[in-house]
Amino acid sequence: MFLLATIKTLPERKDTPEPLTWDLTKIFPDDAAWETAFQQVQTQAQQLTKLQGTLGKSAKSLVDGIETILSVYRQFEKVYVYASLKNDQDTRDSKYQGYVAQAQSLAAVVDTNSAFLDPEILTIPTTTLATYREAYPDLKQYDQFLDQILANKAHVLPTKAEELIAAAGDVMANPEQTYGVLSNSDLKFPTVTDSDGQQIQLSAGTYSKLLESPNQNVRKEAFQATYKTFGQFKNTFASTLAGEVKRNNYQAKVHAYPSARDAALAQNHIPVNVYDTLIQEVHAHLDLLHRYVMLRKRILQVSTLHMYDLYTPLTGTPALSYTYQEAQTEALKALAVMGPDYLSHVKDIFNQRNIDVVENKGKRTGAYSGGSYDTDPYILLNWQDNLDNLYTLVHETGHSVHSWYTRHNQPYVYGDYPIFVAEIASTTNENLLTDYLLKTQTDPQVRAYILNYYLDGFKGTVYRQTQFAEFEQFIHDSDQHGKALTADYISKEYLRLNQQYYGAAVESDPEIALEWARIPHFYMDFYVYQYATGFAAASTLAQGIASEKDGAREHYLDFLKSGSSQMPIATMQTAGVDMSRADYLEKAFKLFSDRLDELESLLVRL
Repeated sequence: MFLLATIKTLPERKDTPEPLTWDLTKIFPDDAAWETAFQQVQTQAQQLTKLQGTLGKSAKSLVDGIETILSVYRQFEKVYVYASLKNDQDTRDSKYQGYVAQAQSLAAVVDTNSAFLDPEILTIPTTTLATYREAYPDLKQYDQFLDQILANKAHVLPTKAEELIAAAGDVMANPEQTYGVLSNSDLKFPTVTDSDGQQIQLSAGTYSKLLESPNQNVRKEAFQATYKTFGQFKNTFASTLAGEVKRNNYQAKVHAYPSARDAALAQNHIPVNVYDTLIQEVHAHLDLLHRYVMLRKRILQVSTLHMYDLYTPLTGTPALSYTYQEAQTEALKALAVMGPDYLSHVKDIFNQRNIDVVENKGKRTGAYSGGSYDTDPYILLNWQDNLDNLYTLVHETGHSVHSWYTRHNQPYVYGDYPIFVAEIASTTNENLLTDYLLKTQTDPQVRAYILNYYLDGFKGTVYRQTQFAEFEQFIHDSDQHGKALTADYISKEYLRLNQQYYGAAVESDPEIALEWARIPHFYMDFYVYQYATGFAAASTLAQGIASEKDGAREHYLDFLKSGSSQMPIATMQTAGVDMSRADYLEKAFKLFSDRLDELESLLVRL
């Protein structure tokens, strides 16, 4: 057994213990097999244009065309996933950088050569299409697929125009790619001194752990060193972010959307009022965040509370710490309430080398769950022995089990799920973990730590992600109105938002104005708000499951199995949460308030 605690410095990829790495041979046995598959998809993609002009000839032609195009995408996704995972395990490896570049170029070819699909379906007369759907049984399984295309009819361009835009996909991905290489590979972080006087190599993974240090000087040094490093390249980061924003605004404009936000939400058929309601409800409950921040200042007994003081546990040194092996055991206990079938899939993920655990030199930062319809779900971690990483493990496992259920209960056409509901599956697991810990931990010191952790998680997921969402809307609106997105311009607004959210109790450290440069999700247009809506919806679902409310678990499992077989809002209504209303957000803030009450009471007695 390999214990992460024995790893003192970041290893090279080749020196990482094999049991702590994912097994990508389950996707392709070796690189040669990938290259063969790549060539096959490339050949098939070139043949797609032969289908153009045939889809409306008959119901059978329509089915054949849809299935041929989906087949190419299905094979392409497997090729892309392998290249992406290989690259992420060591972003310095030029071979797999090349694989990703090839896969992205191939994506542009597939998109270009199939760009006629939606426009051509939209040219089929409504009565003709209705006749096809009624008379040809093989079209029945594509009802939802066709409805989604028809729903965006006003925003689909003629075939030639869509082909040109799709062909530029590789070029348009450049800002995100440049950001990834710069932040993951080219930035050189210094070493900092921890509480024991040891020199620690600063990285995205160690940074979060250092901010939990009970020693304020350690937190300050890590905070300032991180932003000094990013600050040296602030103009480059502003340029890449501006490129991303311009891409999104351009795509929205040419597709006749009023804004990039409207365009992004329309892809998942999410009403804009869901976004607006989130921001309105968060603003209405900022007093709770200010109250929590004031409690933190009082308990930490600091004359000035800084941004780098917002992550250290209020009860001092973390009362709970887990090795990776211990975290797996706790995760299984916490998720047992989901039932034996769900738990069996969690065990498979844990035991079949589907997780890349250890941080190594060049490895992509953060964590995610990835895969395709024909692969296992894979999880990337950068493990640290703390409660946060236990939550991360449970969170990403939620994504992976969601993927397993969807892919084993839906055909390929519906075998994925929209981002909007993806975060609900992961954060339901987080909420179940919190409930489990509060039910099993009776020591007041430990309970206080768990409550503190929950409140920090809520702060980071609901409040912070909504702050990000506001900032994202600001930079897109600014570009749309001709404002230059310079580093100084966007930093000024970011600092203002940060002050509004955290209130007067927190010192407005100038470094935090550059936090936008650290956030990779700003290169995934209008993604972050879904963390906040997802966490709030998951809170309602988890309470029903944990309390064993009649039908709650069964409805939830049905939701995991549904994939994209219906619109996201309808999917969640079926699961028991209406996200077109503010109720679910109000319930989440009520839980936050109740747990803040309990923490305040506990801390008085400690």
